[in-house]
Amino acid sequence: MSTPKPAIPGTTLFDGAQARKGYALNKMCYSFNHAGNRQAFLADEDAYCARFGLNAQQREAVRARNVLQLIAAGGNAYYLAKFAGIFGLDMQDIGAQQTGMTKDQFKARLVAARG
Repeated sequence: MSTPKPAIPGTTLFDGAQARKGYALNKMCYSFNHAGNRQAFLADEDAYCARFGLNAQQREAVRARNVLQLIAAGGNAYYLAKFAGIFGLDMQDIGAQQTGMTKDQFKARLVAARG
């Protein structure tokens, strides 16, 4: 029998429930591996989101380009990186958004943590 995991304040754990919740969102983000899909998204974002069946919470998070909202809506950081890449953002940009820092502050924090 497993022990329930303690909550981590300010953190959304990506577990089975979040994976199920974010399936459509993550599937859409995975589709961005192909340039034609990135172009289709940029040409008609609403139609592209509808094609994957995103719910209202997911759609609003996409529209806001807000990583924390996307994670709360079931998004996985690795799939969200594909979404962010459309707009020229990388994992450090995502980390900065998640922590409320600038990208330079986040990079400095990573370097400092390396020791």
